[in-house]
Amino acid sequence: MSRLVVVSNRIADPRKTAAGGLAVALAEVLNNTGGLWFGWSGRIVDQTEVDDVHVQQAGPVKLAMVDLSKADHDAFYLGYSNGVLWPVFHYRLDLADFDAGYIAGYRRVNQLFARKLLPLLRPDDVIWVHDYHLIPLAAELRALGCQQRIGFFLHIPLPPPLILAAIPGHDWLIRALFAYDLVGFQSEADLDHFARYVESEAHAQRLPDQRWRAFGRTVHAGAFPIGIDVQEFTELANAREAVEMYERTKREYYRRKLLVGVDRLDYSKGLPQRMRAFREFLDKNPDLRSSATLIQIASPSRENVGAYSDLLHELESLCGSINGNFGDLDWMPVRYIHRTVARARLPGLYKASRVALVTPLRDGMNLVAKEFLAAQDEEDPGVLVLSRFAGAAEQLKEALLVNPYDTEGTAAAILLALQMPLEERRERHQSLMRNVRQQDVHWWCERFLAALAEARAEEKGTSWLRL
Repeated sequence: MSRLVVVSNRIADPRKTAAGGLAVALAEVLNNTGGLWFGWSGRIVDQTEVDDVHVQQAGPVKLAMVDLSKADHDAFYLGYSNGVLWPVFHYRLDLADFDAGYIAGYRRVNQLFARKLLPLLRPDDVIWVHDYHLIPLAAELRALGCQQRIGFFLHIPLPPPLILAAIPGHDWLIRALFAYDLVGFQSEADLDHFARYVESEAHAQRLPDQRWRAFGRTVHAGAFPIGIDVQEFTELANAREAVEMYERTKREYYRRKLLVGVDRLDYSKGLPQRMRAFREFLDKNPDLRSSATLIQIASPSRENVGAYSDLLHELESLCGSINGNFGDLDWMPVRYIHRTVARARLPGLYKASRVALVTPLRDGMNLVAKEFLAAQDEEDPGVLVLSRFAGAAEQLKEALLVNPYDTEGTAAAILLALQMPLEERRERHQSLMRNVRQQDVHWWCERFLAALAEARAEEKGTSWLRL
């Protein structure tokens, strides 16, 4: 079996899967192959210390980390990755900072990753690169002579061609994807955006079996929707912290029907729109006011960036306004929590809630939706209200799908969810969980790696030295 080499901006110890995320997805295959996980250490150091590679063993898995200088971190991570790619890929051109200096730092760090990774590789390694921070990494590796099979997975959405084309140098960015053997997306919509872009902008030739040819190379592309580890999450739900959270929440809110939202504080999550919809629900349904409480967790995220501090103030203002206008001495309609809540406690909160509001304006997948479903009591399950603009909506069609920009429509869906009969809730949940179980994180990992094993790109004399 070939060794798996995972490359991502940040790495995680695959022995500590309770943290969730990429570690849960990749721990099994990394452990089975004695794999290597390469990425940024999280440390910002003086420029003279950047050349060091820190290697440590985590069971059978080798972790290799590089540090970044402040200049590289600011340009690569804050500047280009999160100041340009993140907003544009989430359709927010108005928030993108197209500072030409950022792209140089983005390329520089990808070149650094390639230089430091190459000596660690074995001839038969399979390399799996993750997310928007590292789009050009394969091209940089190819320029150094790397011949190994390389796959790429984009965890966030890919926007339509006209939005993507707003990025200065967008053609360079997408050309870099052709250095991979396989490019994976979260949804069929994202795959369609890729196909339309490369055919219209790069004049790529569409070939059978989801292949496209341009720049002298043929790349395979596909939709690989990521899932959760259902067994791991079920065990988490049955553990002490989650059970205590469930029992305490049920006692405290025994007279209420709970709605829950769990998000990072990010403008892609549609939190102000969600609050306005909940306010509309309270306004239109005065008889239900004291019987419904929304618990909204918005964990801190990049609060040193202007757009995030503006969002924080807007959300705090909306929550305060709703509580001030509708609350009573023994009831606050919104419990707003601006801090990170331990993942071990979340299954208990999900299980105690009648409704989950997962209403991003745009999301690659959104695993909160799947975790909420997995935490439910099958005999008395809650209802998922899900944005049609989350990648999860392609799979979870039995959820109540909403347009988060439509305040009245979302408010009506909240009412429908709270009043949904038990039999309908059971039927919807049963169907949704069938999908969550079948297309779990292990299915995602195995499916992508199987496709990568078959997707050897055809190359005819292409040089990546001048990408």
